[in-house]
Amino acid sequence: MQNLNFIEGRWTPSATGQTLPVIDPATEQAFAEIPRGTAEDIDAAVTAAEKALNAGWRNTTGAQRAKLLRAIAQGIEAEAEALAQLDVRDCGKPIIEARYDAGDAALCFNYYADLAEALDARQGEAIAIGDDRFEVKLRYEPAGVAGLIVPWNFPLVNAAWKVAPALAAGCSVVIKPSELASLSTLSLARIAETAGLPAGVLNVVTGLGSEAGARLAGHPGIAKVSFTGGVDSGRRVMQARAELVGDVALELGGKSAMIVFADVDLDHAVEWILMGSLYNQGQVCAATSRVLVQESVYEALLTKLHAAVVGLRVGAGVDDTTQVGPLISAAQRDRVASMVRQGIEQGARVLCGGDVSASHGTGFYYPPTVLLDVSRENLLWTEEIFGPVLSVTRFSTEAQAIELANDSRFGLAAAVLCNDQAQRERVASSLVAGIVWANCSGPAFIQAPWGGVKQSGFRRGLGEWGMHEFLELKQITTYISDQAWGHFTAAS
Repeated sequence: MQNLNFIEGRWTPSATGQTLPVIDPATEQAFAEIPRGTAEDIDAAVTAAEKALNAGWRNTTGAQRAKLLRAIAQGIEAEAEALAQLDVRDCGKPIIEARYDAGDAALCFNYYADLAEALDARQGEAIAIGDDRFEVKLRYEPAGVAGLIVPWNFPLVNAAWKVAPALAAGCSVVIKPSELASLSTLSLARIAETAGLPAGVLNVVTGLGSEAGARLAGHPGIAKVSFTGGVDSGRRVMQARAELVGDVALELGGKSAMIVFADVDLDHAVEWILMGSLYNQGQVCAATSRVLVQESVYEALLTKLHAAVVGLRVGAGVDDTTQVGPLISAAQRDRVASMVRQGIEQGARVLCGGDVSASHGTGFYYPPTVLLDVSRENLLWTEEIFGPVLSVTRFSTEAQAIELANDSRFGLAAAVLCNDQAQRERVASSLVAGIVWANCSGPAFIQAPWGGVKQSGFRRGLGEWGMHEFLELKQITTYISDQAWGHFTAAS
């Protein structure tokens, strides 16, 4: 079913019958096809989602939805290894990371099942208004048909992060995965179908962002668009929603900073630097790829960092020992290589890596790269690279570190490594970002809000906030007094 869309509970080719090849980043070979979805396919999916919503899905209880969400979670758990292997072939990530993603996806559906059940108890809750003549109660109702657009770097996880809360809220869904990594989202649809999700509640249309994605973003039948991706694409999505005065949530790129103070254990610091900047080959929107090191430990840390980076095991993701895999595509590898070359021309100095010719002969590999003397005007410091590249600079004072870290048009994440609790908390409070990691970098938890500020987007996914993104809040106000209101009928 890899070359079929999933619309209204049926597996169907694109309206034109055209397909796109699926390329294994480690071998550069096509091993599957997906439909090249069109505006016509999106229209059909939205119609199916509207039909399912109005046929009864919007009126299901949270408990009913929770039962289905848990069945989907069980399906993911049963196929966890197969899903992990599929993501490895589809987007190149190391198998150890793909296995974690499969577990996270199952956890996500179970978590939102719990929240869906809890939502039943909140329906009709009263709020105090200070006037006992009235009773004001609240209802949480599904927003409608949700249009979900997800990127290629965490295919299964990103789909779960959006689909699970949308279904928990009672929305029906049309999801458009990235054309570079769609297979696990199609598998998720099959698992949902087996779990008994009613036809049309979840629809998957694959294809290009400029075709299927653009139609989904601007479709008048979509009540809410949730988009994760790059700033330029997010801007186009926002423009499309503005034409409709339509709701939208954007989780965009980042250029996150990590501040390393002199009192930390340098071996631990190196571990978190690698985690924050090289996980998933650095193809992470929240990657802490700008590393600021206090000058008194700068040289010592660089020595340890160099040894750690050159010792990383680079290879195909199917190998259990691989720590850094290939990038998603030839275009992405070439983009990363071009940006590093430009950064060097602008004055950056290579500590290690930086030479794509030194990588494997086959596969879209780029060597883990560390650059020094990167000025704050250098594109390596200002632009999201989305590859295994980190830039290191030094600082002297806390104030200087905070100023450098916040000097960015992005504000998704930041990290501070510091053993002085008061200083650590002070710095964390001063960093302008939606997510701040203290003495770590990179962990994401289903229960905690996820999202950024500035050009990293707005609104929050995950946690209870993720479900409320797909709910509309209604007040029902009832006049309960036995006394006449009397404003226009009071006796003269």
